[in-house]
Amino acid sequence: MPAHSALSEILAQYKDGKIPLETAAEAIEGLRLEHIGDIARIDLGRNVRCGMPEVVLGQGKDPRHLSEIAIRHAEAAGRCVVTRISPEQVEGVRVIADQKGIALEYRETGSVLILGNGPAPKPTGGIVGIITAGTSDIRVAEEAKVIAEEMGCRVLTAYDVGAAGIHRLFPALKPLLSAHAFIVCAGREGTLPSVVAGLVDKPVIGVPVSVGYGYMGEGQAALASMLQSCSVISVVNIDAGFTAGAFAARVANLGAKP
Repeated sequence: MPAHSALSEILAQYKDGKIPLETAAEAIEGLRLEHIGDIARIDLGRNVRCGMPEVVLGQGKDPRHLSEIAIRHAEAAGRCVVTRISPEQVEGVRVIADQKGIALEYRETGSVLILGNGPAPKPTGGIVGIITAGTSDIRVAEEAKVIAEEMGCRVLTAYDVGAAGIHRLFPALKPLLSAHAFIVCAGREGTLPSVVAGLVDKPVIGVPVSVGYGYMGEGQAALASMLQSCSVISVVNIDAGFTAGAFAARVANLGAKP
C-alpha cells in the first residue's frame, strides 16, 4: 500500500536532514491511541494514516465527555471536527476551549463545530461540488461541506435545484463543472442524483435525506430510489453527510494530483 503523502513528506524531510529523527518519530503516529479515562479511546493518527481527520460524533454524548474528547483532539492534532452537535453541547465545549485558548467555529446550519488550535487544512487542489434538491436538504449538505473543506478541498455549492423544477438545475450546475466529484443530497423520492449523474462525467455520490412522510418516508424512499438508479452513482446512508464529504474529498484529492 502506498504511503500517504503526509507520511512521505515527513520521511523526505528526515532524509534531507530538515528534521531530526525525534521529530520524525513524533510526527509518525499512525497507530497512536490515547485513553481518556474509562470513556474513550481516541485515534490521534488517522490524518497521517488515512489523510482524513478524526471526526467526533456529538449526538448522544454526555456534554462533559464530548468536551474532554474534542479538546484533547484539538490539543494533539491541532484541529477537531464535531458533527451532530447541539447548541448546549457547543456551549459546554466553549467553556473549556476559552480556558485553553482554542478557537471555535460553529456552523449552525450543519450542526458542526470546528476546534482549531493549529493551521487550517492545506489546500489540495481538489474540488467538490455539492447540490441539494431542496432547502430541507441543506443541513446534510453543510455537514458534507465542512468535512470536504477539512480534507483540503474547495467546495462549490448549488442549493434548491430539485427535479420538481428541473429547469433550475441547468444554470446552477454550470459553475460546478470543474469539480472532481459531486455530492447530491435529496429527500422525498430522491431523483436528483440520477439526473445529475446523467449530465456530468465525474463521480456522483447520492445522499438520501430524511425528508418525506407517509409510506417510505424519512429518507427510505430516497434511499431505495438511489439504489435503483439507472445512472452510475454511489450511495451513502440516510443523512450521512460526513461519509459523503469524506469520500468525495478522497476522490477529488486523487483527481487533483498531477
